[in-house]
Amino acid sequence: MKGWPGEPDMEYDVLVADGEAAANAGKPITDVIFDFGNVLIYWDPAAVLIPRYSQKTIDEFLDNDISGFYDVNDLMDGGMDTDEAIAIMRKDKGDKWADILQYYIDNFRDSLTGIVPGARVLVNDLKAAGIGVWGLSNWEASLFHVAEEQCDILQQLDGKLVSGFVKLRKPHKEIYEAALKEFGIKAEGAVFIDDKAMNIVGSNAVGIRGMRFQDPVKLRQLLIANGVNIPNVQ
Repeated sequence: MKGWPGEPDMEYDVLVADGEAAANAGKPITDVIFDFGNVLIYWDPAAVLIPRYSQKTIDEFLDNDISGFYDVNDLMDGGMDTDEAIAIMRKDKGDKWADILQYYIDNFRDSLTGIVPGARVLVNDLKAAGIGVWGLSNWEASLFHVAEEQCDILQQLDGKLVSGFVKLRKPHKEIYEAALKEFGIKAEGAVFIDDKAMNIVGSNAVGIRGMRFQDPVKLRQLLIANGVNIPNVQ
């Protein structure tokens, strides 16, 4: 199976306020919390592997049933160091995939392929409108400096919480609660933007409305439709 296991069905680019978040539907938006990978910055693990591996091998490595890549990603995002994660993959899936994981980690910076179109201006527009702009991301601690070095949009945020440093990860509710506390904001005014449906489910569980991101123009229009005073597309 290619991609993250356990993804529920969810529409893209619509505001979701289920469970605990239902009580906050329609309330003014005061804060927007962004995931990083494929929301603010592009993350493409295949881009790392192209110089050394065939498309067949890349497809197999990114198939969790074959390599366990996404399983060990979750472990690293939750605070496990890279050497231990490689050892687990070597034991569970074999030397081939563990060696590719080592190569991927060694060349991780090649997986960050640029800023998502519109993201930089959206962050600036939200800040100009007086909206708090925050980051909440699953990311392995020792690799996060690469994102900060390559992607200056992360420095524009009012604050950020990264899973590998706090040893909590999405979609578990504890990391959202930690983020609200760290940022000093309330769930009732917050909206969380993430490309994975499971993480929107997680945000709803603590009262934060969410949107599964795909289209930057639709994100801008959704925020405007919900009362955020930023420029619309002309």
